[in-house]
Amino acid sequence: MAEHKILYLSQADVVAVGLSMAEIIDAVETAFRAKGEGRTEMPPKPGVHPGGGNNFIHAMPAYIPDLQSAGVKWVSGFPENYKRGLPYITGLLILNDTATGLPVAVMDCVWITAKRTGAASAIAGRRLARPESSVMGMLGCGVQGVSHAEAFKTLFPIRTIKAYDANTAMAERYAADISARLGVEVLPVKTPREAVSGCDIVVTAGPILKLPHATIQPGWLDEGAFASLVDYDSYWSREALAEAAKFCTDDVPQLRLYQSMGYFQNIPPIHADLGELVVGKKKGRENARERLMTANLGLAIDDMAVAPLLYRRAQEKGIGAWLPL
Repeated sequence: MAEHKILYLSQADVVAVGLSMAEIIDAVETAFRAKGEGRTEMPPKPGVHPGGGNNFIHAMPAYIPDLQSAGVKWVSGFPENYKRGLPYITGLLILNDTATGLPVAVMDCVWITAKRTGAASAIAGRRLARPESSVMGMLGCGVQGVSHAEAFKTLFPIRTIKAYDANTAMAERYAADISARLGVEVLPVKTPREAVSGCDIVVTAGPILKLPHATIQPGWLDEGAFASLVDYDSYWSREALAEAAKFCTDDVPQLRLYQSMGYFQNIPPIHADLGELVVGKKKGRENARERLMTANLGLAIDDMAVAPLLYRRAQEKGIGAWLPL
């Protein structure tokens, strides 16, 4: 075989490519439209759990013919990494040529994971939140807190974000960063309830736990509000979840797999997946008073929607290192 090279993109390279959140949202929405019309291939993600507890390393393969994209993300989440000064989420993504199967790129997946997760929540919000939503509650002020603020500000007239984190210093840093970056008012709050009640959009993004700490209680989420459960159902009591008029997810088979592993016990019936909402097979918001929720698990099609954009743009800009295979 003639020498074949792959493009390696470090985390700094991926950031330097400069994709906008609007571009990411468009790409991820294209993937969900294809999913809703049955044109994607994405098996439920297998994983291993070194050290037990809530640690995971998952393989996430997907194929999106509409975007000529195929590949796999190998991603880990270790909640105790902060004690070592390490990030919670780490991993790599391999992008393959859909005509030959040859790998064409290997790239850090941390930035991709952050941005596409926020994008998927905002895409769900397009169908489930009130269009005029302007007050957002953010519980968890880490990487996902940043990307979700960016994504919802891209699609909604967000003017205020109420930010809660168990680490109050992190919430204060988040407030200073996001207010400067997005030009919105960001208010650090002292209790979780302050970041839920009085908000049009609520995002929970703490560590993913098999046994929910169930902090959020019934009555906290206002009528008419939309909640995105990025940490699965870790933040929510069963009674609070039961208030949802419609409970959605990004992929039902994946959620059922996680239920078999001990997550998502006693949740409400699933109304729709995000692909069904995007193509209109299932209805989203039908009135201004519904409390609506989605528990997006994070799908391989999200990643494979963004990876080809990064690959092409990196080549155009001369970013990355070419390595022999």
